[in-house]
Amino acid sequence: MNGDFWKQTLGRVPASLWRETDLETLVLAENDLTDLSDEIGHLVHLRMLDLGHNRLTSVPASLRALARLDFLYLHDNQLTALPPSLPAVSYLNVGENPLGALPPCISELVSLVELRAASCGLTSLPDEIGRLTNLRELHLRDNALTSLPSAVGALVALRQFDLRGNPLAALPPSLATLPRLDKLDLRWVKTLPPAADGLVDGLRSRGCLVYR
Repeated sequence: MNGDFWKQTLGRVPASLWRETDLETLVLAENDLTDLSDEIGHLVHLRMLDLGHNRLTSVPASLRALARLDFLYLHDNQLTALPPSLPAVSYLNVGENPLGALPPCISELVSLVELRAASCGLTSLPDEIGRLTNLRELHLRDNALTSLPSAVGALVALRQFDLRGNPLAALPPSLATLPRLDKLDLRWVKTLPPAADGLVDGLRSRGCLVYR
């Protein structure tokens, strides 16, 4: 059962929606939402939840009750933090929120396959990101990253790594050890020293596409 309320200028989610407990898909994008009821935790059959392009400053901790959730879109809101625990999704988009940092709960999402955190004001990545060993795509475009932790070398499933528009001053040697990396996007990164060329050339020599 699907619920599509895309761009209906709701302002607030109708209370009756929380009784639709058979919903598997719920799209609430572009509705000028500023808050979300804890009752969303009642929708235990949800597999996809799209809350993008709203004005949310927080999301309820009851999201963790959505044990079947696979896709969670939170992009383009006003979130400065995420709840201490999130459902074990495989896709998470938190881009275009003033988070400033990825919260510790990210490292608990060990089933995560794709993480999008573009334009979040990130200045660093936590070492714990290395726990995301199922991650295939990591999109960090237009943040304020000057370096990356060596722990990125533990992302053994990573295939695509988007670092466009970050002021990186170095690349960790562990990046070269990623066995499945086939695309590294460094476009609009103007700050890398010549010393990074060797690592980039090594990746290219084994077939990885590197965009600069």
